[in-house]
Amino acid sequence: MAWALKLPLTDEVIESGLVQDFDASLSGIGQELGAGAYSMSDVLALPIFKQEESNLPPDNENKILPFQYVLCAATSPAIKLHDETLTYLNQGQSYEIRMLDNRKIGELPEITSKMVKSIIRVVFHDRRLQYTEHQQLEGWRWNRPGDRILDLDIPMSVGMIDPRANPTQLNTVEFLWDPSKRTSVFIQVHCISTEFTMRKHGGEKGVPFRIQIDTFKENDSIEYTEHQHSASCQVKVFKPKGADRKQKTDREKMEKRAPQEREKYQSSYETTILTECSPWPEVTYVSNSPSPSFISTHTTFPVVVNGSPSEPEPVVPVVVENLLPTATPQDALQWLHRNRFSTFSRLFTNFSGADLLKLTREDVIQICGPADGIRLFNAMKGRVVRPRLTVYVCQESQQAREQQQQKHENGDSPNNTFFVYHAIYLEDLTAAELTEKIAQLFNISPRQINQIFKQGPTGIHVLVSDEMIQNFQDEVCFVLDTMKDDTSDGYHIILK
Repeated sequence: MAWALKLPLTDEVIESGLVQDFDASLSGIGQELGAGAYSMSDVLALPIFKQEESNLPPDNENKILPFQYVLCAATSPAIKLHDETLTYLNQGQSYEIRMLDNRKIGELPEITSKMVKSIIRVVFHDRRLQYTEHQQLEGWRWNRPGDRILDLDIPMSVGMIDPRANPTQLNTVEFLWDPSKRTSVFIQVHCISTEFTMRKHGGEKGVPFRIQIDTFKENDSIEYTEHQHSASCQVKVFKPKGADRKQKTDREKMEKRAPQEREKYQSSYETTILTECSPWPEVTYVSNSPSPSFISTHTTFPVVVNGSPSEPEPVVPVVVENLLPTATPQDALQWLHRNRFSTFSRLFTNFSGADLLKLTREDVIQICGPADGIRLFNAMKGRVVRPRLTVYVCQESQQAREQQQQKHENGDSPNNTFFVYHAIYLEDLTAAELTEKIAQLFNISPRQINQIFKQGPTGIHVLVSDEMIQNFQDEVCFVLDTMKDDTSDGYHIILK
C-alpha cells in the first residue's frame, strides 16, 4: 500500500491565487481555521506540496478536489518542514472529522442533491506492517476478543446516515452523507500504537497509523462503488491523556530550541487537514466454510452452545488472484493496486500481464529497487513462503468407525476405508496456533476447543504443548476425534 499524494492544482492556479482558494475552502470550519492562521509559506509547507512528481498518478492534472476532511486534533510541533504532519490521539476518545463540500459552483453536478458514501479506516503507516496487516489485526483480535479498533460515536455525530460497522472488519466504518448539509462524524480509536511494537530494552516506541477516508458516489446500478476522493493523515494513538502529555512534551522541547532551529519545523495547528492519497485497494473475499468432506461427516463434531449451533468465525479477506498472461493493461493495474504496488502503477501503465511476467528478477529490481522489486517479482510468479510445519488431519465419521469396527470383527482388512485429509500450515508452532487452525477448519470458535490431546502408548491422552508441536515431524498425519467436556460446553480434540 503506497501513499502517493496527488497534486490537484496547475501552476497557473497556484500563481493566480493559491492563498485565496485555500482560505475559501476553509470557510465554515471554525475560528480555529481562520484565514489568519495560514500564510503562503505555511500552505506551501503542507505535505501535499512536498511529494515527488514520480509518485503522482497520471491523472493528477486538472483534478478536482470535491471534498475536504478535517480532523479536529492538533498537529505535533516537532515535525520537520518536509515531513508529513503527525497528530496524537487518545485511546477511546471521540474526535470530530468535519466532512466538507469543496466543490465550486457548477462542479460535479452529478453528485448535487445526492448522497455519497464514505469509508473510514485505521491502517498502518509503516510499509513493514502493511505487508503483515492481516496477521497483525488477527493477533489483535485474539488478544482483545469482542473489541473493535475503530468505532463511530453516533450520538455526537451530525448529518451521518445509515452508519455501519462490519463485524469482520474491526478497523473500518462506513456511512452515507449529503455534501450540501453540515456533516461531522465522531470516531473513536481503541487500539494504541505500542500494541504493535516489539518490546525492546528500556521501553517501546509506538508505530504510526493512518486514518484514511474513501468517498464513493452512486453508479448506474444505484450502488456506491464509483470512487470520488480519498484522503488520509498520520496519527499515533496513546493511552488516555497520553496524547495530551506527548503534545505538551513536544511543545516544551521546541521552546528550548534556538530560533534558527525552530524554523526547520512546522507550526502546530489546532486541526489536521487530511491530504489526498490513492484509494484503498479492494480485497477479494474467500469463504472460510468447511469443505464438503467435513460437511458429510458433521456427526463427529456436533458443537452446540446454549442449545443452538455456534456462529461461524468471521470471514477473513485474502488476496487469491494471480497475475495472468492474458491480463490487459487495465487488469494489470488493478492487480498492482490489489497487491499494494500502487506506487509503481504509473511506471507500468501500458504493461499487460504478459509484459510484466516477461520481466526478469533483475529487471524488476532495477525498476523498483531491491526490497519492492523482490516482493513484486515473487508476487508476479505466485511464489509463497513454505510453512515451518505441515500437519495433515482427517475427521473420522461415526459411520466410518462403525465400518472399521465391523471389518475388524469379521477379520477383514481394515485398510480399505477411504479418508480425506486436510492440510494445516503452522508458522508459530504453538498449541494456540494449532487450536485456531483446527477451529478455522471446522468453522467454529477457538473458545469451543478446551484442550488438544495426542493419543500416546496404550491409548493414553497426552496434553499437546508448544514443545510437543515443535517436535512434530513435518507432514505428520492425524485422525481427529472429539470428546465432550463434562464441565463446560466445549470439546477436547484427540489426535490419533
